[in-house]
Amino acid sequence: MDLSLSEKVRAVALRKYVQPAKEAGKSEFSIAVKDLLKDDLDKTMFPGNRVPLVCSAITTRGFQRENGLEIIVIDGPKSKTSPTVVVHYRIAAEGQAERLESTLPETPIAEDSEARAYRLTEKLRGLLKEEIAAYGGAEGFMRWVRGHDEEVE
Repeated sequence: MDLSLSEKVRAVALRKYVQPAKEAGKSEFSIAVKDLLKDDLDKTMFPGNRVPLVCSAITTRGFQRENGLEIIVIDGPKSKTSPTVVVHYRIAAEGQAERLESTLPETPIAEDSEARAYRLTEKLRGLLKEEIAAYGGAEGFMRWVRGHDEEVE
């Protein structure tokens, strides 16, 4: 069975970068797209002008999940699709791999506006919890807020 081009890229990245980093006990490593293209994929008769495909293949959530990886940062131009891109990964510890997998979102599901609003605002929940507690609760916090407004007028 033939592998797709993306699968070939991920297989080479796994063999040349991920597995050696794990075997060496590293907690972080990087993949430079230029090196992956020139040194590794050229040997497999990989077609040219596929930089966006290579960048996409090594940054997918599936690649991260399957290999227990987390992207720390992607260096390069704003488009993140250039031979100059360098992807920096963190290797999750054994116990963290399951936690990392659970934090990665599944494929997007169509959601109505109410569900989307709830999902987005739920992230704000508890944001001011400590600040409000420092003023003795919500009433004290509101008195403090209103007090500043009255002083300005």
